[in-house]
Amino acid sequence: MAIDRARTARGAVAGALAAGVWALQQPLDKRVFGVAYDDTELLGKLVTRGPAWPAAGLAMHVANGAAFGAAYATLARRLPLPSWARGPAAALAEHLATWPLVAVTDRVHPARGEMPALSTSGRAFAQATWRHFLFGLVLGEVERRLNAPEDEEVPPYEHVVSSNGHGNIEHAISGATG
Repeated sequence: MAIDRARTARGAVAGALAAGVWALQQPLDKRVFGVAYDDTELLGKLVTRGPAWPAAGLAMHVANGAAFGAAYATLARRLPLPSWARGPAAALAEHLATWPLVAVTDRVHPARGEMPALSTSGRAFAQATWRHFLFGLVLGEVERRLNAPEDEEVPPYEHVVSSNGHGNIEHAISGATG
């Protein structure tokens, strides 16, 4: 399998952006889900307990997103899914595969006493599921646009909302024919 370096780099940019969106919305989802779980804190306090943990955590989080995005850009077109579903599916698959590792984090993380226990919290699992879905949605759409063929316009998603896979939604809503 040949790797297209430009496609991979654009995927890394998409992943970094998606990780940034995740980090920016965390304060809101912490209130919505009622869990103080913060990925940047989890990562930052893994490497430093001092005042630099937010910057370290954000840098690690964005770097993880970039790495995931690079891998995603290389593999996404091989996934047997519509383009709009690939990002969320990949991110949720990663979430489900790695969530059991939070039990290890709960036991050995250097700042485990300062953070909520995750392995026994359904709310934390739901919160992480939301975060991965959002990440995948942003990653998939940004990567699709960045890696669209240069000689083609980015294809729309009208076929997704059409009842028969053809036509456009305006005709379906108005009842127009033709």
